[in-house]
Amino acid sequence: MSTEPTAVLYDVAAGVATVTLNRPDKRNALNDAIMSGLAAAVRTAEADDAARVIVLTGAGKDFCAGADLSALEKIAKNDVLENLDDAESLMNLFVQMRRCPKPIVAAVRGRALAGGCGLASACDIIVAEDTAQFGYPEVKIGFVPAMVMAILRRNLSEKRAFEWMAVGDPISATTAEAWGFVSRVFPGGEFEAKFAEYVKTLASRSASAMYLMKRLLYHMDGLGFENALRSGADINVVSRMTPDCQAGIARFLQK
Repeated sequence: MSTEPTAVLYDVAAGVATVTLNRPDKRNALNDAIMSGLAAAVRTAEADDAARVIVLTGAGKDFCAGADLSALEKIAKNDVLENLDDAESLMNLFVQMRRCPKPIVAAVRGRALAGGCGLASACDIIVAEDTAQFGYPEVKIGFVPAMVMAILRRNLSEKRAFEWMAVGDPISATTAEAWGFVSRVFPGGEFEAKFAEYVKTLASRSASAMYLMKRLLYHMDGLGFENALRSGADINVVSRMTPDCQAGIARFLQK
């Protein structure tokens, strides 16, 4: 019987579902168990009425160091169709996270590199400890951060994204925040308390409004101005009819 621990842990408390990459001895490097575990955890959180916000984090010192040695060996040995299947598993996870109706927040400590940095970027919000590092070092081994580029290009300017990937060196959490890649940076000694307060605020917000905002924001990607406004008008009408909005308006009018 295998004694290997569960690759991905799932826990819910106070409206927050915490999904933890659980390979600390491997810096939470991505492998098949992590990938399948993440997909399953996101599905579970979607269906979990007790979960209003999803937090993605890593056990130990690092968030995620990217693909592990076995994954790199597969790239070297697989034929083109096997590599395509392998790449599509990450693609499908990114699509699943983007379509998830609940906000996903990356809590990053330590290093988030290569696919690990891409995984953080696939979350709706990134919150980092001040000593965290982010990077796409793939170019140094002749590889291309290809799928994560679809997200990175939407997070940063074209030239900023290209330089970061072309040089391949990591950046600090404060630099990532200045670039707009990271939303919040908290000091190490206060990270847990400040992060808990932050996600508590998110969990207190209307679940229906959060879902409709996330859906609309990503749906608008690539739309022309008038089509984006039309989509906004449609969601505006839908949001007015939700119980959360009706109750919120009633409370406001009573004041």
